Amino acid sequence: MQTAVKTHSPVSEDRFVTVDGVRLRYVEAGHGPALVFLHGGSLGSSADVFLRNLPAFAAAGFRAIAFDQPGFGLSDAPADHSASSRRASIPAFLRALALESPAVIAHSQAGGLAVRLALAQPDLFSRLVILGTGSLLPERTRVEDKGAQAQQRLERRMAAKEPTLDETRKLLEANLYHHELITETELALRHARSIGPCFEAFVARNALTGASQKAEKPAEPIWRKLREIRAPMLMIYGRNDRAQAAERVEALQALEPALDLHLVDNCKHLVPWDAQAAFERMTLAFLNRGA
Repeated sequence: MQTAVKTHSPVSEDRFVTVDGVRLRYVEAGHGPALVFLHGGSLGSSADVFLRNLPAFAAAGFRAIAFDQPGFGLSDAPADHSASSRRASIPAFLRALALESPAVIAHSQAGGLAVRLALAQPDLFSRLVILGTGSLLPERTRVEDKGAQAQQRLERRMAAKEPTLDETRKLLEANLYHHELITETELALRHARSIGPCFEAFVARNALTGASQKAEKPAEPIWRKLREIRAPMLMIYGRNDRAQAAERVEALQALEPALDLHLVDNCKHLVPWDAQAAFERMTLAFLNRGA
């Protein structure tokens, strides 16, 4: 059984850097080659998703950095809430911290941002780790998924009104296999990142989602381009994630057998929490391979 992991002194206090006029918050741990963590796009997402993971990578000799993207966590809201603007904030943040070709770990929606950046700027990342990014998997025939449908209904309600503490808990439960990881401290932090300015930015992003997705939809499925990424890439998914994730991962494995692609048992969408030990072990082995 997984248990909550406390973070200790290796993780820095909140730090801030101004990027293109937007003040961004980040935390870091350790010294060595840079390793940048990118959180997803759900309400409540922030650099705090990776607080339990940073010490392990710091102890392994990396400078592990996680930042709140514009409109998330303690970072300022941007004037432009589009996906393209959010994507552009990533290389801008790297330049602001003088990080040249760092390795990147991208969770959920950020995986799509990172892949598009890697395709457009092949030397931007030295290595790329993708966690639970459904948009990079082949589409399958739709089947009824009551859990996914319930989560979609909850997210629609949350886009119309600030979530209650109980709604924040339910959304975390929908994304986690191991509900015991949702301690009162973790819940309070996630809720704090889901209300106020964070909620206002979420509503603004949500209002643009349909148009942004239509404008950015490629002529061919993005998974067909994964082989074109120059940087070595590792992909990890939870077998119990929503939207037929396991079936779609297995389909991608059959279509693209050269991909370094893994399914983790007893794991839903929040891979860095649900599968902390496996994620850290596989990622460190990948990062050190051929180093």
